[in-house]
Amino acid sequence: MDSRRCDWCLSSPEYIAYHDNEWGKPVTDDQTLFEFIVLESAQAGLSWITILRKREGYRQAFHQFDPTKVAAMTAEDIDRLSQDSRIVRHRGKIAATVTNAQSFLRTAQEFGSFAEYLWSFVDHQVIVNQPQSLAEVPAVTPLAERISKDMKRRGFKFFGPTICYAYLQAVGVVDDHLVGCVVKP
Repeated sequence: MDSRRCDWCLSSPEYIAYHDNEWGKPVTDDQTLFEFIVLESAQAGLSWITILRKREGYRQAFHQFDPTKVAAMTAEDIDRLSQDSRIVRHRGKIAATVTNAQSFLRTAQEFGSFAEYLWSFVDHQVIVNQPQSLAEVPAVTPLAERISKDMKRRGFKFFGPTICYAYLQAVGVVDDHLVGCVVKP
């Protein structure tokens, strides 16, 4: 089979760069794991390319994704960001980012790190799937349902099973690169 890329990334250079350099690569750094919680939660109901194109705005608006600084944001910060065109101006999602930072820090404290919490669901091993086509990649799995339910119990918002599965793919807990993809290990 000729080397190729996963079909979903072919529509733009931003998608290709994200696919080739980030998507599906295992992340164990807590700040990066928090960044993807912020971005995936913001994506709910929108296209991922919209969020990728606003990523730098999110980085600036949310203190370089420092969960401690984001957790300390106030109602005034939320009001201000609700008018900030660099990000998606959805008040509920912005408020959820602050709540999620607080939940993230509590979870990290309980487990020693958020990475330890997340990766414990898969015994610290990447789940490598072998999809032949995009149609074989699920939108949600029992694992995503279980993690999403646990995170909801811990206070996370805008992080249902579908968003959770996209998160697991993004941070490399799950490898859903198509068989033959140039990035597939």
